[in-house]
Amino acid sequence: MNVTIVDYKSGNISSVINSFKEVAKEKVNVEVTSNPNKIKSSDKVVLPGQGSFKSCVEALNNIDGLSDTLNEFTIINKKPLLGICVGLQMFADIGYEETETRGLGWISGKVSKIDNQDGKFKLPHIGWNEINIVKDSKIFKDIENNSHMYFVHSYEFVPNDKKVISATTNYSTKVVCSVEKENIFGTQFHPEKSDKFGLKIIDNFISL
Repeated sequence: MNVTIVDYKSGNISSVINSFKEVAKEKVNVEVTSNPNKIKSSDKVVLPGQGSFKSCVEALNNIDGLSDTLNEFTIINKKPLLGICVGLQMFADIGYEETETRGLGWISGKVSKIDNQDGKFKLPHIGWNEINIVKDSKIFKDIENNSHMYFVHSYEFVPNDKKVISATTNYSTKVVCSVEKENIFGTQFHPEKSDKFGLKIIDNFISL
């Protein structure tokens, strides 16, 4: 089985690569590429993202054929894809970081700034926070509710259909921190930086 981590030059993804390789060991081939043909032939795809919504979308669109290939992989062929951090946010129709930017439009909704209640809550939200699992997601198999995960973000994905939300975290308000819709999975937190529970989520995704 081939798992592809999409490297479209959006920040340092070495910890994502290392954690997937650690979990995969010899049983799964982990490839890092932005080559559309290699992505097409893989079984699962991981879409990381660091930086702003706008910069990640632009970096993705700058690679010829990449967004079309991801769309075909995910929406037409319904193969499993995991978005991490801005990788999840890009599922949205639109994002409002820096300037209004169109997302991939896979899960209807928007990406807007966390309401920090006039500075009561620091942004970016950085560090460990409890997650509240609100639906039985395949990637949360054997993960206890209220486990702590590692976050770094100032913006949140607000989906139109609340049924796709699989976990929230309390930071100023209930912030969506995980979604699942059919073959599409996303975490706002960083599983690759979330210790043994994060590695278990990665293992669950690889084992789907």
